[in-house]
Amino acid sequence: MSQSQAGEAWAMVLIGPRRLERRVLPRPRIGPSEGLLRVEACGLCGTDHEQFRGLLPGGKPFVPGHEVVGVVEELGEGAAERFGVEVGQRVAVEVFQACRRCPACRRGEAQRCEAHGLGDMVGFVPVERPPGLFGGYASHLFLGPDVQLLPVPEDLDPVLATLFNPLGAGIRWGADLPEVRAGEAVAVLGPGVRGLGALVAAKEAGAGFVAVVGKGPQDADRLAWARRFGADLTVDGAQADPVAEVRRALGQGADVVVDVTAAAPEALGLAVALARPGGRVVLAGTRGDPSTPGFHPDHLVYKELTLLGALGVDTSASRRALALVASGRYPFAELPRVVRPTSQVGSLLETMAGESGARPIHAVVVPDHERSRP
Repeated sequence: MSQSQAGEAWAMVLIGPRRLERRVLPRPRIGPSEGLLRVEACGLCGTDHEQFRGLLPGGKPFVPGHEVVGVVEELGEGAAERFGVEVGQRVAVEVFQACRRCPACRRGEAQRCEAHGLGDMVGFVPVERPPGLFGGYASHLFLGPDVQLLPVPEDLDPVLATLFNPLGAGIRWGADLPEVRAGEAVAVLGPGVRGLGALVAAKEAGAGFVAVVGKGPQDADRLAWARRFGADLTVDGAQADPVAEVRRALGQGADVVVDVTAAAPEALGLAVALARPGGRVVLAGTRGDPSTPGFHPDHLVYKELTLLGALGVDTSASRRALALVASGRYPFAELPRVVRPTSQVGSLLETMAGESGARPIHAVVVPDHERSRP
């Protein structure tokens, strides 16, 4: 890959906590097995506002954004075959890169790729590494040889297509990892977009009962949306005991408990309490804190529980997520959503962190040349 002066690109670079600066970067000249994506939309998640506020320091300036959808603008010789896409095609970009050769990649576990792993995920790469365009807060995204691209179904709006990541996570966490079986009861902790994804995934896997647990007034609307998405029970943990409510509905605990909460150290104890003896607990949300109030390890023993850690999403789940959104079987298009120009991403991240205004269930930025809407 070499630089070209044939044009310019721009990106919002996070240079420190709450410090985003717009930079103009040279468009790269694309070499063999490489490509260039014109960004159309980039979804935001909890990681984004944690990076922005300095809770997840990046170390060096970088271009954030890892839920990227766009149109392939250039492909080098052989890249179309490597990526499985064509110039002009709309694609989603997986956060994990994959060398496609190591044992982990051959198992479909790109998050453990020996060449990449967590070290250079999309949206986390220092901008000083040429060509710098490695995140979704930008006009363009460089497609190195090891990126993973997913074709987006025709006619699926790029803003909606950014759900490939949170819904894909819900599919992996809420169905694939715990191997949810027909008729089982599932409890989901956290009614955000990933919690809704886990709810949908459990329903699609044949779960006979799904409960969704939130906490406090900030989750009231989200729990209402969980009911619209098919939840059989919703519980505000600030108003009622989720364990008692689930047992009242089922006569026992849940077969599977999926914890997608963020920065909630007490959620692990609740997840263990909600699970029936012999059940499975999926721990997907990160704590940001080593403490686990209310969690007693002996309960894992007494109940003979299976505890599963979940890191990110894989291409299989992301593909199914795109198809599920495009199917229209669930009201993803109707979700409370805020779409803003990428230049305004800082204020939107503050809103997502609960610092100003109501937190949207789904937040997306689009490059300033694209459209935005409330």
